[in-house]
Amino acid sequence: MSLDEIAAKPFNLPTIGINQAIGGYIQGAPSPPGYLIDSDGNIDFPVVGKIKLGGLTRQTAIDYLKEQLKPYLSNPTIIIRILNYKVTVLGEVRNPGTITIPNERITLLEAIGIAGDLNITGLRKNVLVIRETDGKRTETLVDLTSKELFSSPVFYLQQNDVVYVEPNRAKRNSSAVNTANVSLAISVISLFVTMVILFRQ
Repeated sequence: MSLDEIAAKPFNLPTIGINQAIGGYIQGAPSPPGYLIDSDGNIDFPVVGKIKLGGLTRQTAIDYLKEQLKPYLSNPTIIIRILNYKVTVLGEVRNPGTITIPNERITLLEAIGIAGDLNITGLRKNVLVIRETDGKRTETLVDLTSKELFSSPVFYLQQNDVVYVEPNRAKRNSSAVNTANVSLAISVISLFVTMVILFRQ
């Protein structure tokens, strides 16, 4: 953006409407248009061309973009957002899925709240957060009922974190019983078919 709207127009992406969920968070919706950083850390910026932003902090990237735009704009205002900042909540919650975070800041409790809170069969004392940093995956178990949650390194979620709410024993046993019933039914049907074939022979 700039005071000179006509001069700034080539640098601004078109604004499109998107359906937002609770509190501005987006669940299962595509991100608005933006500039994709390629494998070399560059974006293809209008008029200016390729600009390397990979590895820069948000403020450093803003300052660098301002320098690149000085020949074209007077006092440009630059806002940088990570459009693909997402976390995923799975397991015993009412609305499991992937959530797009508009402000790049969300707590574990907020993510679970957006997912509709835990089902009655979810274990509040055994929630798993899976995080990948520099190609290394870490798994952290947290107790939602403990005050130590607020000092946990996973209380504030990071991009691409996965939260998994484990089912309680009753739910696991129920699933095991259902699987056993299906297996038993298949066995009975197979036996019945075999007997029919034998009687026909």
